[in-house]
Amino acid sequence: MPDSLSVKETVIPGFYEIDLVLHSDNRGWFKENYQKEKLEALGLPSFEIVQNNFSFNKDKGAIRGLHAEPWEKYISIANGKVFCAWVDIRKGPSFGQVLTMELTPEKAVFVPRGVANSYQTLEENINYTYLVNEHWSETAQYRSVNLFDIELNIKWPISEKDSIVSEKDKSNPMLKDVSPMEF
Repeated sequence: MPDSLSVKETVIPGFYEIDLVLHSDNRGWFKENYQKEKLEALGLPSFEIVQNNFSFNKDKGAIRGLHAEPWEKYISIANGKVFCAWVDIRKGPSFGQVLTMELTPEKAVFVPRGVANSYQTLEENINYTYLVNEHWSETAQYRSVNLFDIELNIKWPISEKDSIVSEKDKSNPMLKDVSPMEF
């Protein structure tokens, strides 16, 4: 468990991994999940939050994604563990770059607009939350990528056969059929 707050950029340009500090005692723990001044001092981009979203996932093996929106996200979980995968689908040299990692309560990520986001629950009753800097809009330009595209080579801890995936996400296009997002 980290003993100090840290921010580091990953292989996807503009994507940051954040180590958070959990302050534990006999009751449980407390964390500053997002503290603008401290995070920006460590290199996180300025981020104006306009909406806070939660996704509750009852069952182990639930997968959501890969979805890219035209806004930035600060993602964390309140409990348990999830396996996450991201794919850069922005126009440019990093198009198709994949990043995976596990998120637990002491880790958060900052996802730039145009990077497709997904996660798979590794435990039951997961609370996944994300702060965004734009409001959802049905007219916004969204993109999706197939979770199980062989070209992406994502090693899901729970197999496709044993996962819980929506019909909509099962029909997401393969990366080769996705138009890069431009901003």
